[in-house]
Amino acid sequence: MILLRLLLAAAGGALAYTSYEPHGYWFLGLVGAALFIGSLVPWGTASSKRAGALLGVVHFLTCYLLLLPWVGEFVGALPYVALAVTEALYGALIGAAGVVMLRSRLWAPFFPFAYVAVEFLRSSWPFGGFAWVRLAWGQINGPLALLAPVGGPALVTFAAVLAALGLTLVASRRFVPGVSLVLVVLLTSISALPLTNSSATDTGERVTVAAIQGNVPRMGLDFNAQQRAVLANHVESTKKVTEPVDLVIWPENSSDVNPFADKKARALIEEAVASVQAPVVVGTITRDEVGPRNTMVVFDPKLGTGEYHHKKYLQPFGEWMPFRSFFRLFSPYVDQAGNFKPGDGNGVVHMVAATLGRTVAVGIATCYEVAFDAAYRDAVRAGAQLLATPTNNATFGFTDMTYQQLAMSRFRAKELDRAVVVAATSGVSAIVAPDGSVRDHSEIFTQDQLVASLPLKQGLTPAARWGGNIQWGLTIVGILAFICAALTARRRPGKDRVLATLTTVPSHSKE
Repeated sequence: MILLRLLLAAAGGALAYTSYEPHGYWFLGLVGAALFIGSLVPWGTASSKRAGALLGVVHFLTCYLLLLPWVGEFVGALPYVALAVTEALYGALIGAAGVVMLRSRLWAPFFPFAYVAVEFLRSSWPFGGFAWVRLAWGQINGPLALLAPVGGPALVTFAAVLAALGLTLVASRRFVPGVSLVLVVLLTSISALPLTNSSATDTGERVTVAAIQGNVPRMGLDFNAQQRAVLANHVESTKKVTEPVDLVIWPENSSDVNPFADKKARALIEEAVASVQAPVVVGTITRDEVGPRNTMVVFDPKLGTGEYHHKKYLQPFGEWMPFRSFFRLFSPYVDQAGNFKPGDGNGVVHMVAATLGRTVAVGIATCYEVAFDAAYRDAVRAGAQLLATPTNNATFGFTDMTYQQLAMSRFRAKELDRAVVVAATSGVSAIVAPDGSVRDHSEIFTQDQLVASLPLKQGLTPAARWGGNIQWGLTIVGILAFICAALTARRRPGKDRVLATLTTVPSHSKE
């Protein structure tokens, strides 16, 4: 029996993986979660908490081994497998909680709350967490994405697990009509809300924005060895913009030669700015009294150097290395990790748009930051009317990483009701409308320029205003529900009305 449960959990993980980009089969994400829940419910004989923990690890490990190979593209399998295993261990909490809660008619409907609680933990701890693997990202193409402007990724994950639980109940041979009805009505009611009418409003003003993709001489960890060539590529690509534009977005690491310390690099950037006659936000490396920074800085054709954003949410084991001496024992690539220092602030830079004759507040989430709720939420609360995701994906080759990240930018556009400009060194760059649709995009490892007229918006969606509180609320309910379910099961062993009745084959004996 445990073998069948393990197969269900693993199959569920594989299907959940297909919901993420570049596949984008959102419905299979729900089916995958339903299979995982099905592996936990007490059909035949009830599972133990240890078995539930094992099932949770198997489910998530299967998903993450398929989802995260890009991590090891140029550093080998060990870091990638280690990350997948580490993140999958959180599944032990979800699996054990599921076994306890799914035994009871009362507490089973609260399982989605517990799922969100563990996902919140995984996205926050340790080293800032790893929010890349949230279930919500795989729902960007489906109807549950309508919930994004209401509660952000946490609410979408909650709704997805709730729908999966409903699928599990409906697929059962015998089920409790009341529980199924509550789940179906709740999910239908939430999805039917007029969610597209968020509190963000169109100002009626538009700006023409260019996303510059310069490309790199070669992919891999050593592409930065040709830093000047990368900078020259972005200057060349910018000069190919011949139509008037208001704002220009360069990618992260587009000038890894510090223009404040290197006169030639500064001259090249100023040459590009003069050519396009518009402010350009440039990704570069700076250094101050704290240490090295991953910085996006504005260069204006008239005002010179403008505002900047130091990357706030840094990638552990990439941009900084925790316990460097310890991990050096396992991989020689440890010393290639950076020693960057996080910035602070709200992520907003102001750029003067020529057609408007005034500054525009642009919210920036540099690469990895787009996975973190606070990055863009802080920016729109500080007045950002337009969002930009400058990114460098050259170190991950032709893998799925860039498409997974683009899905997050699409989600943020929908969540916050702002257009998002994605500028990548090597692709994929994209223009994303406020509804999350991709209006234009580049190909990978090519040089390109994307130019589009985009709306400026103001005001806050419910997710921007209360998304953090909603996530905490779901988490607290999940923790309390699990504690109550565990205490109830301990006080009344064997007397719970378990969900085994949902799947028990009907007896042929006469009653």
